[in-house]
Amino acid sequence: MFPDFSLESLIPVMMLPVDESSEEAEVEEEYISRYKSVEDLPGVGPATAEKLKKLGYTTVESLATASMKELTQVLGDKTAHSIVTEARKQLISIPFMRADEYLKFRSTIERITTGCRKLDSLLGGGVETQSITEFYGEFGTGKSQICHQLCVNVQLPKEQGGLEGGALYIDTEHTFRPERIAQIAKNLNLDPEKALSNVIYAEALTSDHQMYLLDHAASKMSEHNIRLIIVDSLIAHFRSEFVGREMLAERQQKLERHLHKLMRLARAYNAAAVVTNQVMARPDAFFAEAVGPTGGHILAHISHTRVFLRKSPTPHIRIAKLVVSPSLPEGSECLFKISEKGIEDVEAGKERR
Repeated sequence: MFPDFSLESLIPVMMLPVDESSEEAEVEEEYISRYKSVEDLPGVGPATAEKLKKLGYTTVESLATASMKELTQVLGDKTAHSIVTEARKQLISIPFMRADEYLKFRSTIERITTGCRKLDSLLGGGVETQSITEFYGEFGTGKSQICHQLCVNVQLPKEQGGLEGGALYIDTEHTFRPERIAQIAKNLNLDPEKALSNVIYAEALTSDHQMYLLDHAASKMSEHNIRLIIVDSLIAHFRSEFVGREMLAERQQKLERHLHKLMRLARAYNAAAVVTNQVMARPDAFFAEAVGPTGGHILAHISHTRVFLRKSPTPHIRIAKLVVSPSLPEGSECLFKISEKGIEDVEAGKERR
């Protein structure tokens, strides 16, 4: 069995700023332009290509970030290793680099505005690409509203806080409303019909269906220039289908695999990954929040940024608290407003917490 690559080693070469005069740059450019599709990879014939497509691997990017273990079960060790190695040569640099080089790579990360300056500031400038941002809270705290807003904002020009791309929306609780997308787009002076056409939607009926949709998302990512992936909500099906302690281990293993797939897609396509999460009561918490996010340690470890949303005494006003971040001050809070226009700043002096 060939060893799998760690997620941290998957650094997209196409995003790295390189010195075009160097030999390394010439090699990297050669790999970037060598393969246009899965069928172009050495060792991938019609039969192998069909097997890969059934597994959801329809692009070179998806193969470059594939789990070797999953592929070896279908293609065998030698074939899987050969195919994935070639795909990774095109998109992935050497596993090790200096910290100053990694800092240059970090400069390729982009951000999507939430529509609220205070919330953007809380997130360090907006929702960032190549990582998972989690919004959790009770029902009606604005999780899905933020998702709808981001679906429109990602289409904006970069100078307005967008990424000039589309959104992929996986809905597990039947909360997606295209009318809301059109309403927000109209407020931002975008063509509502065009804005709707740039949002690729799928409703997940079970946890397996939810995983299947994400596993087969790579072709949509390339075809529609997807720069935002949303799973709303991440945990709903897993909670309803895996009940009791005896099923907890299986649930967490499936959830972890699902999240790693999401992370690999975000890294490969320089896209932002946003998930919403439910909460559970914490009756033993005397000095902490009365509710906490579901998903356990698996979700806590993989989510890079976690934001807790709750209602304020004032109608339509919500409170966002940054709970976890690798680089931002945790515990910071801000107010935002949900209106017909979408997510907005609370006007100073007119709304109070």
